[in-house]
Amino acid sequence: MVSRTFYVTLMGAVLLILGYLGYLIFRPFLIPITWAVVFSILFYPLYAFILKYLRWKSAASFIVLLVILVVVLGPISYLSFLLIQELRELTASTDAGVISGFRDMVQHPALKSFLERIMSFFNITEDELHQALNENIRQIGQDVLGGIRKGIAGVITGFLDFIFMTITIFFFLKDGPGFARKLLELMPFSDSQKNTLVEKLKDIVIATMFGGVVVAIVQGFAGGIAFALLGISSPVLWGFAMSIASFLPIIGPFIIWMPAAVYLFLQGFVGKGVALLLIGTFGISLIDNFLRPAIIGTRAKMHYLPLFFTVLGGIKVFGLIGIILGPLVFALFLSVIEVFRSMEEGKRKEGTQEGQS
Repeated sequence: MVSRTFYVTLMGAVLLILGYLGYLIFRPFLIPITWAVVFSILFYPLYAFILKYLRWKSAASFIVLLVILVVVLGPISYLSFLLIQELRELTASTDAGVISGFRDMVQHPALKSFLERIMSFFNITEDELHQALNENIRQIGQDVLGGIRKGIAGVITGFLDFIFMTITIFFFLKDGPGFARKLLELMPFSDSQKNTLVEKLKDIVIATMFGGVVVAIVQGFAGGIAFALLGISSPVLWGFAMSIASFLPIIGPFIIWMPAAVYLFLQGFVGKGVALLLIGTFGISLIDNFLRPAIIGTRAKMHYLPLFFTVLGGIKVFGLIGIILGPLVFALFLSVIEVFRSMEEGKRKEGTQEGQS
């Protein structure tokens, strides 16, 4: 018994040491590898479709890689550049203590008396309110800018990381199923438990990555275009904000476009305000109602609230990739717990059957 305990302890220690050394080896490449996994999962259906007709894995993988580079990474690079520029302008304006149009809006008769009651209730002055808003908006802008810089530095501006990511995408598309099978063989679970884990992960990946992230991107893109067409400043920034707000339970991007519509009404742009109300109500917000059910279907999905916090936490921990990586890590954690729970239930059932016999 003692020798077995010593053996298990020694093997566990060796496994931990080797695992840590393996982590140190891969740590410089974790960001490009993670982005490669994300793009490979998102575009694997296109790869499978092309492979049906081409029957040559390398050629199909190369074609999909070209699609990713030209259609996806090019626009993302440009939009990320615009977003950084708009965030810089926002933080610069708040550093000067001025938020464009805010003072004019709060002086509007429809809002002035309401805000005065709020300030009286909290015992603050108008200058203190402006200062608090300036500081909070500046801090949010700096935090988001820092996270975006962190993510973009590893994907776009880092040439070597970009090369590593491109090579990894090619092989993940070409040999992805083989990698997955090898990984499953290393897991200390039974075949039924492995199948359960794979199915749960597949459902969660579709629900979070396709049903969550894709819907957020579409809503943010639609909102950004609407803001740009209506002449609202910083459309890329507000589109990005609507993508994040898409994970908010119930309200979603409404929390972004509705105040913008109110602002347009208060500034006298009634036509633009009505247009934004119509676009927001029957366009931006309805995207979630039609697109998410069409993608997820009857699959298990993560609740909006943990999805929202895992997205924000993921951005804080991992940078831009955290939008996807945060929910996936949490979903993987829940899936592993579910597997262990089923293992314990199986042991209890076996014990009960042995007791009855």
